[in-house]
Amino acid sequence: MNPLHPRTALFDAGEPTQSALPVCDHYCGIEARMRKSLDLQAELGPVFDVTLDAEDGAPVGGEIEHALLIAALLASDGNRFGRVGVRVLPLDHPRFAEVVQIVLQAAKPPAYLMLPKPRGVADVARAAEAIDALGSAAIPLHALIETHGALHEVHALAAHPRIESLSFGLMDFVSAHRGAIPASAMGVKGQFEHPLVVRAKLEIAAACHAHGKTPSHCVVTEFKHASALMDAAGQAARRFGYTRMWSIHPAQIRPIVEAFTPTVAEVDQAIEIIAAAQAAEWAPIQHHDTLHDRASYRYYWQLLERAHRTSYAGGPQLPAEVREAFFTEGRSGTTAATSGNV
Repeated sequence: MNPLHPRTALFDAGEPTQSALPVCDHYCGIEARMRKSLDLQAELGPVFDVTLDAEDGAPVGGEIEHALLIAALLASDGNRFGRVGVRVLPLDHPRFAEVVQIVLQAAKPPAYLMLPKPRGVADVARAAEAIDALGSAAIPLHALIETHGALHEVHALAAHPRIESLSFGLMDFVSAHRGAIPASAMGVKGQFEHPLVVRAKLEIAAACHAHGKTPSHCVVTEFKHASALMDAAGQAARRFGYTRMWSIHPAQIRPIVEAFTPTVAEVDQAIEIIAAAQAAEWAPIQHHDTLHDRASYRYYWQLLERAHRTSYAGGPQLPAEVREAFFTEGRSGTTAATSGNV
C-alpha cells in the first residue's frame, strides 16, 4: 500500500493553508534595477518574487509610460518563472484603472497585484471589482497594511477570498501617527521595540495565519548593514510569525532567504519525524523520548515545505530522496508544495 502523502494525511479538506509563496519579495521601480532583479532571479531561481513598482517607481505624470515599461518586462524572456508581480497605484489615483489595464494586458500576466494604501476591506473589494471588470478575476491580490483603517479591519482583509498575502507598510504606518511614533521606530532596531509598531506586526501575522494567507514583513532600509538585516529577518521569522519579507536592494535577497531557511539540524529532525510518522501511518510515535502526533507532524511537514521553498542553486538543498518522495510532480498533494519552486 502506498503511504499517504503528508498533505493528504495531515490536513482536512477545506482547512486554510498558506500559498507556497517564496519567502522574499523584492521591490524595484527603476528600469536598470528592474532588469537587474530579473537577471538575479534567473540566476538563483524563483526563491524570491520580483515586484515591479508602478507606484513609487513611476515619475509623477509618467505613470502610463512606466506601466508600459513594466508590461514589456513582464512579457520579456527575463520573466522566465512567472513569479513577477506589480505594485499598482492607489485605488483613488486617477490613473489606477489605466495602469492596471496595461499590466494585465501584458503577454505574460503578473503573478499578483499589490494594492497600496487600502483604508479597509471596502477599498480592497472595490479594487477587486475594478480588476474583475478588466477580465482578470483569477489574479491574486496582495495588500499593504499601512493605514489605521486597514489595521482595524485586518481580519476582514485577510478573510477576503482574493487576498493571497498582506504586507506591513512600516514607513507609512509610522507617518500616519503624525509624529507620535518617533523616527527611530522606522529603523531596524526601533521597529521591533515600539509598542504600536509591534502590535501592528503581530495583528497582521495573526490575521494572516487565521485565514491561511501569507504575512509579509516590512523593509529594512539599512540595506548596507548585513548583520542588522539578518537579525531583523530572523526576528520576523522566529518571533513574529512572518513567512515572507520585503527586499528593497539586491544585496538583501540572499540574507533574507537564508534567514527564513530552516537550519540543517531542524531539517534533519523534521525528516526523521515525518518518515517515522508516515511509516506508522500517521499514528502517534515516540522520537528521542518525545511523543509526537498529528499536531507536531503538521509543524515538521511545514518546516520541510519551507526548506524546499528556500532551496536554490548554490544554497541549502533537501536530500534527493526527500525531494523525490515529497516534492516531485505526480506525488499526491505536491501541487501546492512545489508551486513556484526550483
